[in-house]
Amino acid sequence: MADILIKNGHVICPDQGLDRVADVLIKNGRIDRIGQIRESAGEVIDASGKIVCPGLIDMHVHLREPGDGQEETIATGSAAALAGGFTTIVAMPNTDPCVDTPVTLEYVISRARQAGNANVYFAGTITKGRKGEELAELALLTRSGAAAFSDDGSWVASGSVMSKALKYARITSRPIISHCEDPVLAGKGVMNAGALAAKLGLPGIPRSAEETAVARDLLLARETGGRIHITHVSTAGSVELIRAAKAQGANVTADVTPHHLVLTEDCVCGYDTSFKMNPPLRSEKDVQALRDALKDGTIDAVASDHAPHSLEEKECEFDKAAFGVVGLESTLAVLITELVEPEILTWPELIASLSIKPARVLGIAKGTLRPGADADVLIIDPTVQWTIDSSRFVSLGRNCPFNGRAVTGQAEITIVGGIVREV
Repeated sequence: MADILIKNGHVICPDQGLDRVADVLIKNGRIDRIGQIRESAGEVIDASGKIVCPGLIDMHVHLREPGDGQEETIATGSAAALAGGFTTIVAMPNTDPCVDTPVTLEYVISRARQAGNANVYFAGTITKGRKGEELAELALLTRSGAAAFSDDGSWVASGSVMSKALKYARITSRPIISHCEDPVLAGKGVMNAGALAAKLGLPGIPRSAEETAVARDLLLARETGGRIHITHVSTAGSVELIRAAKAQGANVTADVTPHHLVLTEDCVCGYDTSFKMNPPLRSEKDVQALRDALKDGTIDAVASDHAPHSLEEKECEFDKAAFGVVGLESTLAVLITELVEPEILTWPELIASLSIKPARVLGIAKGTLRPGADADVLIIDPTVQWTIDSSRFVSLGRNCPFNGRAVTGQAEITIVGGIVREV
């Protein structure tokens, strides 16, 4: 493995508080040092005018394998991650079969190793079969390599079962990732409940479906001391609940998606199923609350909730289409364009939400350029202008809500474990 010297880049490493022009030397697959480096290396990359930062981490993706390989595979999804600047991703367990046994977990881990693309971690299910009735073998799944536990796609409606899961989380040191949506309150809704849904003739999902679930899980986390992570937060009410719980000392973290930070329910007016996701797009007020929460740290991380679907599942009536959108290859550019360029977030704030903060939530040794760390590095061209074209994605998914959008900034080179991957 050749040594790599990255010269003259604008190095941003929020974990170390670095935000300056410097060189980065990589030796034997690890960060050796950062500074003004004069020694030679086997490979030299001129990063003048570029941003050099830790490889990004997406802690919430769906890779569809096993079961729906025509929609995405571990190989295609992890390759799409590299194309988007993500060197580490965490796959949710709602596959077919779901990842609720060590055998299935070991299978998907081996498939990721064979693919050899981005680092892929896997969440195991909270409950057997994701039925919400009986805990999966959390200890065995932890020993087999589970990075977290989630019944994503379903909320664990039983308070007793969730309480037990949170107690186990204290033993396993793994977060419980909760998809907070009360299915009874959500009913058959397909978009945000309100006047627009009524006008469009579509059944709505009320904010209370999310907020009541968030409130219960936060109470259980505070009671048990377990680690709860609220994923894809979408409402201002949920933000206030999380902010209060953090102030009271609950062991809670949260993430938000790019689409909930940028888009509103108005996008649904054309009945384009690329804007159908769960939770649904909300109002401008909710978008502003989510942005403020990401800025002030109430929300810790950004995660794409990359959820590929076949054309047949999306090219149909809005109310019949599958929930979910893809985002691994659009997330970075969208966030640069919509949050950094208008100075809503600084570069270090954005990179922190996509690197060291999700790494800390997961308890993994990633998301940093500290000497000795794995050399997972991203070089970003912050000025290149391009148009998102989902037909050219590495991912098998085409259901991108940002398709056709003009954006600024792009991943240029990803380095995983000291191996260069040009995007």
